[in-house]
Amino acid sequence: MDVLGFSVELLVFLFSVSVVAGCIDTLAGGGGLISLPALIVSGVPPLAALGTNKLQGSMGTATATFMMLKKKQVRWQDVRLLMLAAFIGSTAGTIAVQFINTDALNFIIPLVLLLIAIYFICSPSLGKKNNVAKLQKVASKSYRRFVVPIIGGYDGMFGPGTGSFFALAGVSLRGQGLIESTAIAKTLNFATNIASLIVFLIAGKVVWAAGLLMMVGQFIGAWVGSHFLVKINPQYLRVIVVVMCLGMLAKYGHSLGWLA
Repeated sequence: MDVLGFSVELLVFLFSVSVVAGCIDTLAGGGGLISLPALIVSGVPPLAALGTNKLQGSMGTATATFMMLKKKQVRWQDVRLLMLAAFIGSTAGTIAVQFINTDALNFIIPLVLLLIAIYFICSPSLGKKNNVAKLQKVASKSYRRFVVPIIGGYDGMFGPGTGSFFALAGVSLRGQGLIESTAIAKTLNFATNIASLIVFLIAGKVVWAAGLLMMVGQFIGAWVGSHFLVKINPQYLRVIVVVMCLGMLAKYGHSLGWLA
């Protein structure tokens, strides 16, 4: 039986994948590396898969952002300018990906993922409530004007791992605690997803049948993940981040034939 070009079995598969991706993405980032390959394996063309992934991912990050604001894990006045910077960077990245060869990402992304995993394994302070004034290495304005738009640009061009990148930047460059940084990362990832989605919608690169169903799954997964995030031990969260980074690295290595 087919529904709008997809078999019922395939739709159930995509829905299940989106639930898992939404939960994992809220906790540690990297959910896109689960949902994006699932779309491609389902026969969706690469650019349309990117656009559809942004559609369903926007629901997950919107849910997580709402829960973070509701639970007062982040304050709107603290993240609004950062979200704007992320939005601008993602818009530029999504426009660029329509025209450039992204093969270089196949080598850059695994390297970055490995560095993130090593950092989260080796850093002794990630589970502590850090003194921001002493540990911040990048000024607030420089962070907003350069770091956030660059990560946003990456999300617009490709996406998987963006939440982990934002969380790492908050911890390593702004001296934030891991829980705080992860909560803020959800709001920035929402801004980048929305910006990228707008561009893909204008370009007509969204498969609605799969995207709308996966939005429901993302909502469920993100809702569950956001409840765990405000309660989880930072040391456990560190393990999740490391596992996700190494898992993404293994996926890339397999797709590029490194593990064959």
